[in-house]
Amino acid sequence: MKAFYLFLTVCFLSAKDIYAQKFENLALTPPMGWNSWNAFECEGVNETVIREMADAMVEKGLKDVGYEYIVIDDCWQIGRDDNGYIIVDKEKFPSGIKALADYVHAKGLKFGIYSDAGTMTCARRPGSKGYEFKDAETYAKWGVDYLKYDWCFTEGQDAKQSYKLMRDALYKAGRPIVFSMCEWGENKPWEWAKDVGHLWRTTLDIDMNGRFDGNVNGNLFGWSDLVDMQVGLEKYAGPGHWNDPDMLAVGNNMPINEARAHFSMWAMLAAPLMAGNDLRTMSFSDQEILTNKELIAINQDALGKQGFKIKDYGNFEVWQKPLSNGEIAICLFNREIKNKKYEVDWSKLQIKKFSGKYSVKNLWQNKVIGTTDINYKIEVPARDVVVFRLTK
Repeated sequence: MKAFYLFLTVCFLSAKDIYAQKFENLALTPPMGWNSWNAFECEGVNETVIREMADAMVEKGLKDVGYEYIVIDDCWQIGRDDNGYIIVDKEKFPSGIKALADYVHAKGLKFGIYSDAGTMTCARRPGSKGYEFKDAETYAKWGVDYLKYDWCFTEGQDAKQSYKLMRDALYKAGRPIVFSMCEWGENKPWEWAKDVGHLWRTTLDIDMNGRFDGNVNGNLFGWSDLVDMQVGLEKYAGPGHWNDPDMLAVGNNMPINEARAHFSMWAMLAAPLMAGNDLRTMSFSDQEILTNKELIAINQDALGKQGFKIKDYGNFEVWQKPLSNGEIAICLFNREIKNKKYEVDWSKLQIKKFSGKYSVKNLWQNKVIGTTDINYKIEVPARDVVVFRLTK
């Protein structure tokens, strides 16, 4: 009899542990794609917009350089049926989500959706609390590839348990889905979420209008402030588990110099590159920034190391990102509202694992400028960057 009870205990624990994991071998480099919120919020999102964003991602060359996810944020859901399954807002999405996912997939792209760990989403649509397994089952049937999971209306909930519950629900549903945890960094997810999600927000929201610094109502932050919040978190990031300082604001009223700096710092931070602008109408300069192959290669480097600050002169900083094959990315970030003259003395920068001579390529100029046995006097424009790739 004791052996029988032992057998039942083992079976129970085994069944319980089957789902206590996330899908592996997903997001081995930071996810790249587009999310609807920053450009369209709740009122502007609909089926036509999502289809046209998928079209634009292909037509504007973003798919060719690695962007793949088309993610609907909040406001696609309207209620639940008598069995507890989520109901799609038919006014916004008359063809249904499955048909929309099929359309995105037919473009060679992947499809993402949004929900919330609480009773309601941030826009007061139905959340997933109490319906995690039904929602995960539904997403799998629809062909969802990516889930952004928010943290509004979660009073009294434990973040670890709430996110683990949805992780387990997704795994039980059986379809590999990238799990993007949007918990805003309130419970330090970088310390515990490696085995829960594939990426986790480390901050509150980015100002969708591309604010450089400061915040609105203590909630919408300038992107350079979000950079500061990543300092010290680099040890927690790697293939399949990324720190996420929120979506890109490139294309949303940003000056070209600031857009270039913003994109460069997200590349250096190994941050997810989720565009948040209207891809259909973006300027050529914004398109050039978002599709810069040299900076995307820094972001998508297979080594999966997050960049870190090695010099801080106040409003002028030097950042390093280790790359595969012993290569190194160096970013000079000028926060000032005036140009900064600077002499690059490679021997004094305290670059980690730096030895011997490297060739130096200026990535925004797409030009090899020399080697590291020569110092360079350069001028970094106001609120802009210079990014180098060092190759042995």
